[in-house]
Amino acid sequence: MLSRFMSGPHPAKRRLVAMSSHLGNGPQNGGPTGPAGQTRAKVLTIDSMNPLVKKVEYAVRGPIVARATELEKELEKGVPKPFKQVIKANIGDAHAMGQKPITFLRQVISLCVNPDLLNNESFPADARERARRILQGCKGGSLDDVMAVPLSSLLESHGIGSYSDSVGVEVIRKDIAAYIERRDGFPSDPDNIFLSTGASDAIKNMVKLMVRGSGRDQTGVMIPIPQYPLYSAVTAELNAVQVNYYLDEDNNWALDIAELERSVKEARQHCTPRVLCVINPGNPTGQVLSKENVREIIKFAAREHLFLMADEVYQDNIYAEGCAFHSFKKTMMELGPEYSTLELASFHSTSKGYMGECGFRGGYMEVINMDPQVKLQLKKLVSTKLCPPVSGQATMDCVVNPPQPGEPSYESFIKEKTAVLKSLAERAKLVAETFNSIEGVTCNTVQGAMYAFPRIALPQRAVEKAKSLGQAPDGFYALQLLEQAGICVVPGSGFGQREGTYHFRTTILPQPDKLKIFMDAFTAFHNKFMKEYAD
Repeated sequence: MLSRFMSGPHPAKRRLVAMSSHLGNGPQNGGPTGPAGQTRAKVLTIDSMNPLVKKVEYAVRGPIVARATELEKELEKGVPKPFKQVIKANIGDAHAMGQKPITFLRQVISLCVNPDLLNNESFPADARERARRILQGCKGGSLDDVMAVPLSSLLESHGIGSYSDSVGVEVIRKDIAAYIERRDGFPSDPDNIFLSTGASDAIKNMVKLMVRGSGRDQTGVMIPIPQYPLYSAVTAELNAVQVNYYLDEDNNWALDIAELERSVKEARQHCTPRVLCVINPGNPTGQVLSKENVREIIKFAAREHLFLMADEVYQDNIYAEGCAFHSFKKTMMELGPEYSTLELASFHSTSKGYMGECGFRGGYMEVINMDPQVKLQLKKLVSTKLCPPVSGQATMDCVVNPPQPGEPSYESFIKEKTAVLKSLAERAKLVAETFNSIEGVTCNTVQGAMYAFPRIALPQRAVEKAKSLGQAPDGFYALQLLEQAGICVVPGSGFGQREGTYHFRTTILPQPDKLKIFMDAFTAFHNKFMKEYAD
């Protein structure tokens, strides 16, 4: 996908090719030589490397983003550009876009990193208690009275600088299970909780468990189109079959059961679909599934004998009036015995929501109704990576065990959390309304998550120009947007879209002052582009 929209002779790509040639075989790069000074052939070349890796595409970190970084460096050197700054709206990194960290989370992590501060009363008592609890959990000790544990004992344990259990620190898994019970009203077993390096690593592990066979027995992975490119990348890397089902753009990107039925029926002609992936709230499309829609999806998965994977990392990011987050686990349990035995893995992360703590790489998955022998194999699989980052595990603990009413940090925590989500809701509305006010652009309501996925009606001359350069039309548009306006977005071709339609994904994360610059610059560029390529 991404290779299509950057396959033309763009200067950045030519430089990358030239760089690759310069770093190839030859004594000039310090490579070993054979007899008579001849250059020894490389063992690993582009032709001999794993072909599955070459199939992997990840649009949100692709060549357009590399060019954006080049432009930033050129601006720093004083190279004249028609813009003063590069706005990277390509990835959901809230802190990179100016969002301030939640104070309580950072206080607890600071204390975990530097336990010498645990007796420093400038930190709130609840933050110090949470940090002591996490550190005692890292040590594997009793949690009956963590405040009674001598500080010297916590300092001796090395805390979050040591490996944890491969599935995660036990006390944190217990806190996650308690959080899920409060959210859903149904029991959660800590033994079903697997902490992970962000949600992405857990998603990859789950798909890896299910990949098998060849020909018509080869595992098919059902993914929504448009999709988050992690899913297509993992499917390609693991040599599974990508089975697309299309979201309904005309119905605010709803998930239509008839489309799922079409998709699975057609796929069974050439593979064996074994897993259904659902992203709710949606990325890149920003839709929030209704309760009834979630029920229908669960019934479909049960009827078609599919393992259900629910990507719920944006569960805190709900903006549109009348929308609410409905977890797949809760809905499945409410449906009763006929469906409560469905195999399900659901995922959460510290990177999204109101937290935006991407760099800590904290996440978890809860597996439901997994075969006990398979669960043992999953534990073995995660053990090969030793453990997820313990700092990320600690961050996740703060998310699932936040300040409670009556605790010192509660009021400030709620104030900060509410302000972040309120601002995101306002930006979600502003972005969609502004796009819809521009001729040739349509955008569905951003009900949740962190992105808009507007559709652009490209003139035929622009489409032909892009094809003459060997680029996807929306890739050509996105590259021109970057070069002329300094705005970095991701072409819709990197996420998948219906043939003949063109989109791009942008985050709603730029802070209000920068978002105004973004929208003004986008509007000016788009109007100029449409005029230049008018049919």
